[in-house]
Amino acid sequence: MTARPKIRLVVVAGARPNFMKIAPLVRELAARGCFETCLVHTGQHYDAAMSDSFFRDLGIPEPDLNLGVGSGSHGAMTAQVLAEMETVLTERKPDALIVVGDVNSTVAASLAAAKLCIPVAHVEAGLRSFDRTMPEEINRLVTDVISDWLFTSEPSGGENLRREGTAEEKIHFVGNVMIDTLQANLSRARELDTLGRLGLEAGGYAALTLHRPSNVDERETLVALFDVLEEIQREIPIVFPVHPRTAAAIERLLGGREPKLRMIEPLGYLDFLRLMSEARFVLTDSGGIQEETTVLGIPCLTMRENTERPITIHEGTNTLVGSDPATIRAEVRKILDGEAPEGRIPEGWDGRAASRIVDVLERDLG
Repeated sequence: MTARPKIRLVVVAGARPNFMKIAPLVRELAARGCFETCLVHTGQHYDAAMSDSFFRDLGIPEPDLNLGVGSGSHGAMTAQVLAEMETVLTERKPDALIVVGDVNSTVAASLAAAKLCIPVAHVEAGLRSFDRTMPEEINRLVTDVISDWLFTSEPSGGENLRREGTAEEKIHFVGNVMIDTLQANLSRARELDTLGRLGLEAGGYAALTLHRPSNVDERETLVALFDVLEEIQREIPIVFPVHPRTAAAIERLLGGREPKLRMIEPLGYLDFLRLMSEARFVLTDSGGIQEETTVLGIPCLTMRENTERPITIHEGTNTLVGSDPATIRAEVRKILDGEAPEGRIPEGWDGRAASRIVDVLERDLG
């Protein structure tokens, strides 16, 4: 009897948030035995702490291809990934392309596949901030329009897609693959001596991430944020792993004057998970951290005017504070006074999202 040919997939990742999303997918695809997977790293994040260490920490196999795109303007980066992926897909001839998240690599790879009539599966589809000044929002909208499978992580994703006219049969609520990764690695992270190395005690510090253009590209905004954060630092230490983009902004806009915070180099996934899981609270402008803190039960103050992950507010531990110093100060005060939201873990954030995604792909492509 002739063996059934394997289902050929190309899986694309480009930036740090993508790595946490592809890890459980790659693992689940390998376990099924009926898939032949080509993992492509576009190289959008090329810093070792932002890329290589994540592959190592998460047990992701070495990419089959690394496009080495690196940094650049949105147009240049998107164009280069589009051109490179067109070549990859033409040579590999996969049955489908899997993309995750909302970075430039996501939309570029999806466009390349759509133009070659290769079906696209978008993991984390339907999220909307309704703020088209965010490059990520444009990437989400375009990717969803040209995708054949739309795997959503929370109910709002499906609601947004239906409102935009997406066919019901394309929408699949599967849960959150980032939480698959968190649950698979939390016990390993808690074994690390991260706090000891940094001289910290559990619950005795706050963690900060800051990198979005709306916060770091204008001197006035950046100065106001650092002023209020330095004020909070006088009451509780703020540990700040500095994103390369933010480090460049500090040098360019502040003449290299470092804020009086606990500034450290970027951390790998496990070290940062350990840091986040024991923090009194987290200040961030990231998307995924809003989800991770919700599952960890850690209060999260998101320094943005909107979020594409509303479930983290309605059911989780997240509060939007924007970049207004008075609001940030007031919400920190509430947390320090014991008034933080308790939250709960949303439906489908159970560590089995990748399995549900692969079930659908195996059914439809097998």
